[in-house]
Amino acid sequence: MPHFTKPAAGSWTENYPELGTEVVDFTDSTDPAFYADEQEAIFKKSWLNVGRAERLPKVGSYFTRELACVNASFVIAKDHDKQIRAYYNICRHRGNKLVWEDYPGEETAGVCRQFTCKYHAWRYSLEGEATFVQQEKEFFDIDKSKFGLKSVRCEVWEGFIFINLDDAAQPLEDYLGAWAKGLEGYPFHEMTEVYSYRAEIGANWKLFIDAFAEFYHAPVLHMKQAVKDEADKLLEVGFEALHYECWTPHSMVSSWGGMAPPKDPGMVKPIERELRSGLFGPWDRPDIEGLDPLPTGVNPAGHKAWGVDEFEVFPNFGILIWAPGWYLTYHYWPTAVNKHIFEANLYFVPPKNARERLRQELAGVTFKEYALQDANTLEATQTMLETGAITEFPLNDQEVLLRHLHITVQNIVKEYRNGRAAS
Repeated sequence: MPHFTKPAAGSWTENYPELGTEVVDFTDSTDPAFYADEQEAIFKKSWLNVGRAERLPKVGSYFTRELACVNASFVIAKDHDKQIRAYYNICRHRGNKLVWEDYPGEETAGVCRQFTCKYHAWRYSLEGEATFVQQEKEFFDIDKSKFGLKSVRCEVWEGFIFINLDDAAQPLEDYLGAWAKGLEGYPFHEMTEVYSYRAEIGANWKLFIDAFAEFYHAPVLHMKQAVKDEADKLLEVGFEALHYECWTPHSMVSSWGGMAPPKDPGMVKPIERELRSGLFGPWDRPDIEGLDPLPTGVNPAGHKAWGVDEFEVFPNFGILIWAPGWYLTYHYWPTAVNKHIFEANLYFVPPKNARERLRQELAGVTFKEYALQDANTLEATQTMLETGAITEFPLNDQEVLLRHLHITVQNIVKEYRNGRAAS
């Protein structure tokens, strides 16, 4: 018998009949040709989150992003009208990378009045206009107005900055759809204390999304995150989510857990009891507006045992909202069919004293431990998928978001290939 109510269809998977219940083909995670088409059909056509508005606190603030999935580098900056803009990180003179420090492949950030190319000192305003050409008279009646930086579509939702390489793509608000409306008003802007992790993972980008889009594995893989008695109980009970939702191409899962404080302090480790913090974040909610009541899209089941909602923003961005009053983001940036850059950022309300700081640090290092457990497992998964010995796998009802992700990606690539063949 299920522990929580399932849809009238009988299961979460059957609630979305277009997904089916058959085995799922995972060659989309091993085929180099499929990955090449993903780059064209998905990453060059979708809205991609590149950061938060807090990274650009004043006029002239900027940061760069190196995105191998679209084979490009970008500059994100705040102009004199305090508008956030995005540009290809390319000088219009000879194609040199415009903004970089000692190593051109590394990302950087800072504040400036204008961008100056290291190669021949061409200059560009924050609005992307070419303002200075070194030895301009040596050129042949050059019109600087025709040689500004190449802009990229850039829009902001709730402080999250997105770019899109496709000029014909729908506006960001339309792309995000109904689920985003349900999150509006959450106090993301209050949570500016950030702990960041970044690692290269030897696995396809979708496999790490798979790992975080289901908690079916948590009682097994992460059993040492809890004291033994509690871990044994969780393993015996297994896992069921409170709610799943698919708004193709996006999706979400809502889960129990993260009670703050736990009903029985003996359920957690001594350091967690001492600091009142742990895997699910600090136990004491910050005193800020926007957490009570929560926006309508959070905890859609309205369950009193609710602990976390994970929103999967297609293609490669995740937002996790935790009951104790903090949030976490994931990014999965593919660099090859079997490699990607995994980024995680934990966002808290700035601490008021040393104890609050230690609570946040404990949450941060605990997160790192369980994330590395997933990453290590995924590399083992990738190597076995690449043998090709088995290509199709059964997925259970708690893995409905995995099914949704792979079928969505496969359908988009199929449509792209059909269009290419027709043309």
